[in-house]
Amino acid sequence: MKNKVVIIFTGGTISMKIDPDLHAAIPALNSEEILSMVTNLEDIADIEDINLFNLPSPHITPIDMLKLAQSVKENIERDDVDSVIVTHGTDTLEETAYLLDLIVDSEKPIVVVGAMRNSSELGYDGSSNISAAICTATSPSSRNKGVLVVMNNEVNAASEVTKTNTLSLNTFQSPEFGPLGIVDNEEVIFYRNIVNRQYIDTNNLEEKVALIKTVAGTDSDIIDFHINNNYKGIVIEALGRGNVPPAMIPGIKKAIDKNIPIAIVSRCYTGRVLGTYGYEGGGKHLRDLGVLFGGNLPGQKARIKLMLILGLTKDMDKVKDLFEKNLVH
Repeated sequence: MKNKVVIIFTGGTISMKIDPDLHAAIPALNSEEILSMVTNLEDIADIEDINLFNLPSPHITPIDMLKLAQSVKENIERDDVDSVIVTHGTDTLEETAYLLDLIVDSEKPIVVVGAMRNSSELGYDGSSNISAAICTATSPSSRNKGVLVVMNNEVNAASEVTKTNTLSLNTFQSPEFGPLGIVDNEEVIFYRNIVNRQYIDTNNLEEKVALIKTVAGTDSDIIDFHINNNYKGIVIEALGRGNVPPAMIPGIKKAIDKNIPIAIVSRCYTGRVLGTYGYEGGGKHLRDLGVLFGGNLPGQKARIKLMLILGLTKDMDKVKDLFEKNLVH
């Protein structure tokens, strides 16, 4: 008996083609047109398609992500459904996948997939990526692994993967740990398991959470701006091990005094933040002030996590516990 797979289409490059007047890619294809390019689909799975959005991924907001999460939950909980696949634009794919991983609690496989080339380009990768996603979603080995991202015949964990290149087909990589596995000859092969997954039981999020990138000479002006504009949380991509210029300290103190959580991650490509340095603005100094440490999360994922937590609770002790749970800090 074939697996029943629900594919939720949200748009992105995988659904685009070149507009002859604009000479640029725009949303154009619906789910039926995309699936028609996937050969022998009927031999692998029983497919049900849902056209939820047809948006370029820069247009997708965290509220849209919640709507998608609700659709994923409704379908993954159905007794007749074995797995769910989501098609998505690549620019914000990792944020959506991570949000789904945090708030959808299911043993069934959930796979997010996209494309780097639109359907008008030579070598359109959308159909091959969907094929690999279906092979992954229908495999019993994919159960209990959280949300998976499948691109270019590689399988990565939503909690670990990031877009690393603006063009390459192998843009989605897990630089800290490597892929979970590969899709080879219509079979998914896992090299390792995913451990320490976290579930946040919420259907809400706090939209006003900022992400600030630290550079040499950054001061408190940008922090003050977010405080004055009623932001409820701030993620700072700090330098190196989790350090900031001393001119940022007054703003950080002001935010913490106002019960606005400040989460620190590193702007470095890999590695975790830690209270190694005790000078003013060093990680130990920030820790003593009461900042949250985001382990090795990149800023965009730390923001999604803090948004969800603040949608669940404003209690600072609970925020800290939830944000730092399962993170090495």
